[in-house]
Amino acid sequence: MNQDNGMPLLVKPKTGDERFQYNGAALDSSVLDFWRWSTSDLLSNATRGRLGEFIVAMSLGLAHGVRNEWDPYDLETQNGVKLEVKTSAYLQAWRQERPSKIIFGIAPTYRWDDATAKYDATQMRQADVYVFCLLAHTDQATVDPLDLDQWRFWVLPTQVLNEKAPTQKSITLSTLERLGATKSSF
Repeated sequence: MNQDNGMPLLVKPKTGDERFQYNGAALDSSVLDFWRWSTSDLLSNATRGRLGEFIVAMSLGLAHGVRNEWDPYDLETQNGVKLEVKTSAYLQAWRQERPSKIIFGIAPTYRWDDATAKYDATQMRQADVYVFCLLAHTDQATVDPLDLDQWRFWVLPTQVLNEKAPTQKSITLSTLERLGATKSSF
C-alpha cells in the first residue's frame, strides 16, 4: 500500500459524467447512473439523513466541496460552530400501517482522529449544536423530500442534551420541545 505521508485522500467533487472503465475503455455507465441507482430513494433512512445534512448545509451556505463521512460531526460553520444533523420522518420507504413515531438519534460517539488514524477512547457528543430535521409530510401520494415546505427544523445546543439527557441514545420530538429546542424554518 502506497500512502503519501499518511494523509487522507483528497476527494474532488464529481460532475456525474465520469465513466466506469474496464480494460482501459470507458463503459456506458457513469457516476450519475450510480447516484440514480444508489440514492434515488430519498425516503430511505440512510439517504434521508444525508439529504437532511445537505438541506442544512444549503441553508447555511455550506453546501460546497464534498461531504466527509469520517468527520466527527456533520457540518462546521465559517465561525467554527460544529453541527450534528439528525433526521426523522412520519413516512418511510417501506409499507406502513401508520405514520412512524418521531425519534432522533443523539447517542454519544467515539471521534475518529485523522492524525492518529484511531478512535478516541471516550464517547461524547462531538458537535456544539444539534439540528433536528423532520420530514413532516404525512400524505404518501404527495410526499416530496425535495420540497422544503414539507420539512420542519429544531435547533438545540449540545450542552442542553449533555445536561438533561447525558446518556440517552435517542430523543422524541415532544422531549426536544420540552427541552426548549428552537423551531426554525429553512
